Amino acid sequence: EALGALDELNAFLGLVKVRAADSERIGGIVREIQEMLFIIQAEIAGADKKVGENAVKSVEKLVNDIEKEIPKIKGFSIAGGTELSALLDVARTFARRAERRVIAVKEMKLRELRPETMAYINRLSSLLFALARLANHEAGVADENPRY
Repeated sequence: EALGALDELNAFLGLVKVRAADSERIGGIVREIQEMLFIIQAEIAGADKKVGENAVKSVEKLVNDIEKEIPKIKGFSIAGGTELSALLDVARTFARRAERRVIAVKEMKLRELRPETMAYINRLSSLLFALARLANHEAGVADENPRY
């Protein structure tokens, strides 16, 4: 389940990357995420591949840097705005599902996973959310909040 969820996320990120053709920055970040997902899949499969501490720090720095560029968040936001933002929001939900599956692998003791792997997969959905907001911001589209 974990390997399948990670593969699904990685494949979808391929579509996101193609649709990010107008944003070299977002496309490059998505490409780096894809590389890390292969490393996580390899670790779960038992290969001697590991997520390093620098990868976790890099994700955290990217999120912090993006949050400095975009308007402060005022609550929940409705997915969409631009096609790229909507695709990144879908990728975020796939990342959260993959995270739940990876956590299950660890909790069921099917594989010993490093803290860095768990931290990376946890922070990935935050990065994808920040990228979705950045895509809208770059396109001049404001966040839309639910009216409740």
